[in-house]
Amino acid sequence: MRLLVVRHAIAEDREAYARSHRDDAARPLTSEGRRKMEGVALGLRQLVPTIDLLAASPFRRALDTAEIIAQAYEGQRVERVAELAPGAGVDRFLGWLAGLGPRPTVAVVGHEPDLSRIVCTLLADTNGPFLELRKGAACLLEFPSAVGRGAATLDWFLGPKHLRRLAAGD
Repeated sequence: MRLLVVRHAIAEDREAYARSHRDDAARPLTSEGRRKMEGVALGLRQLVPTIDLLAASPFRRALDTAEIIAQAYEGQRVERVAELAPGAGVDRFLGWLAGLGPRPTVAVVGHEPDLSRIVCTLLADTNGPFLELRKGAACLLEFPSAVGRGAATLDWFLGPKHLRRLAAGD
């Protein structure tokens, strides 16, 4: 299995949004975030031509990001996954991922610091993250055998600017 991990795109400022809205789960992407993610999604498609499952946190900013990725993958359906919501925890995510069974390529869209913790656990079975995904960044992990702690290898880790450059052919 290959796991494509993507952090959501640039969203509205957390504090400014909180002053006028109650639920952070509804915080949307900015127009700049949407525009930049369109390029990121095209870059992802260059590196990972097909995905078998596209899953996202149920929070709006992650769902919106996943929908942009889905468009680049010609209408791939987005599955809402509670295990990708902020604070869901590494163990819940690992249980969900292991329960998928054999799938060639799974893409997930979520939040920091959860994604970094998940990636670091899958790579090195460590509690503390040793990397951080910027907004719109992505990495590709491979599992030579079963999904589990410390079982993955890192194929690549790229920031949003580099993914957009791939899409532009730079």
